[in-house]
Amino acid sequence: MKTNTLPKIDAIVFDFDGTLAELRIDFAEMKHQIGELALSYSKIIVSEPFLPVLEWMFWLEARIEENNGNKAGEFRQKALDLILEIEMEAARKGALFEFTRPVLDFLHTTGVKTAIITRNCDAAVRLVFPDIDSHCGAFFARDHVLNPKPDPAHLIRALEAVGANFGTALIVGDHPIDIQTGKAAGIRTAGVLSGSASRAEMLNSGADWVARDCQELIDLLRKDGLCG
Repeated sequence: MKTNTLPKIDAIVFDFDGTLAELRIDFAEMKHQIGELALSYSKIIVSEPFLPVLEWMFWLEARIEENNGNKAGEFRQKALDLILEIEMEAARKGALFEFTRPVLDFLHTTGVKTAIITRNCDAAVRLVFPDIDSHCGAFFARDHVLNPKPDPAHLIRALEAVGANFGTALIVGDHPIDIQTGKAAGIRTAGVLSGSASRAEMLNSGADWVARDCQELIDLLRKDGLCG
């Protein structure tokens, strides 16, 4: 992206898993268990999951409601409990990247507003990052919003919470979903390769910048006079 005419970034919203922390959630196993649970409620055809975990759970819930309506709510609660259990297990084995606190603190000292959003649950994030509220201006897990990203409302809530100007804000994440969310909200986007997505996937999703990790990204933005 050309930098000579771009306004300086004064607010950054970060994803969490794969962006600020290493949390190896086994999404394939999570989907498998949710599919098995769905079959216990209705003899629906559970093919290979074609949506992210939460959206696929909602799709299964709708199918169960069509065939066994009075059990749909029970399925949702059990599925959410299952997801929570897997997330907490991953969090117990997870850790922040070494650069996470220093990057967030640096941005604070230079006047850049920061927030963190995630499709993960509040409890799992706080297990890995117990002092999260001391290092960012706002934090919104999926527990805190009606519809998590890629619904742009999740991101917009964080931007509004820190008083961000959308024209000078940036979202940073390790998955194309993060880029999709930023595009939908109308802000600039950056992909980092510290998660599972490749550089090609990030570029194909339309990321304005791609860097190895958040530290390298901030260094690049500082070099271009866009941050710090």
